[in-house]
Amino acid sequence: MAAADALTEPPAGYRLPAEWEPQAAVWLAWPHRRKTFLGDFAEIPPAFVRLVQLLVSFEPVRVIGSKAVLADAEAHLAGIAGVEFIEIPTNDSWLRDTGPVFLQPRQQPGPPVALSFNFNAWGGKYPPWDDDAAVASKIAQRLGLQLIRPGIVLEGGALETDGEGTLIVNHRCIEDPQRNPGLSRDDLTVILKHSLGIDKVLWIGGELAGDDTDGHVDQLVRFVAPGHLVAARQPDRDDPNNESLEANIKLLRSLTDARGRPLRVTPIELPPRESYEGVQLPASYLNFLVVNGGVILPTFEHPLDASAIGILAVLFPDRLIRPYPARELIRGRGAVHCVTREQPVIVHAGA
Repeated sequence: MAAADALTEPPAGYRLPAEWEPQAAVWLAWPHRRKTFLGDFAEIPPAFVRLVQLLVSFEPVRVIGSKAVLADAEAHLAGIAGVEFIEIPTNDSWLRDTGPVFLQPRQQPGPPVALSFNFNAWGGKYPPWDDDAAVASKIAQRLGLQLIRPGIVLEGGALETDGEGTLIVNHRCIEDPQRNPGLSRDDLTVILKHSLGIDKVLWIGGELAGDDTDGHVDQLVRFVAPGHLVAARQPDRDDPNNESLEANIKLLRSLTDARGRPLRVTPIELPPRESYEGVQLPASYLNFLVVNGGVILPTFEHPLDASAIGILAVLFPDRLIRPYPARELIRGRGAVHCVTREQPVIVHAGA
């Protein structure tokens, strides 16, 4: 589908689904940009291999990259069933932010539509980004889906929904002059509602020290069910994350969702001051990925790992909680959710 065929808003009757709804596959971009990760890059592809091995135990995995990058991916992933390799060039590995955002029909059976927001590498931080800016439209074309171009700069990690019309976003990474100059919060709220099929937008703040996305919500706050959130907490008052995370929890507990329900908030305590060679990293248990029948949870070889696993096991009683050691991945300042993009199933008539 050519770019000229793209719409600026989706057709009526589409909505942003929750992550726990049925998925057809998970997409990843194979890592190749060495300067993205602190330390020895040779440790990063094996970290992706371990992630793929977890993912394929739940659903198919689709890996993208240039021809040369895919050759490296195929060598590392040889013998792992359930992986498809698709030639789509990338600049970097953060497919959550560069891949399409999928919308599902509200009522009638039919295929998803794919949104391609503008991408400028988190406010122009990491040039070049031309290949990454084209990823969403190329995945949509590969899947044969209608393409929507809302026309604002927005990364997928900045969005969190309950699937029932509520969207949570952080003003710091959207209402940003390096991303969307000249647009007010009211302007952006209207665009988010129209482009994502959302009824109510809840704006929060805060960020994690070491997070170069300016506060992506998938590190801070996640829905686990309609009306119920988990939120990052750092109880150490000397930690730079303490104040803003406590403020978010207090704010969220004062809000209602699109259906008028007061939000229930379960805090998840984060490890204090996870760092690499003196650089603080955004180690967050909130950067989990919900998949068919499971939850892939980043862990950090810290005693708090067990607490996070236990909380999610209670909140997702029908899913397997699979820990993923993420200390290599967070050297790129992201984790499981940041490098993945789930693709919803197509709902067929009579389903």
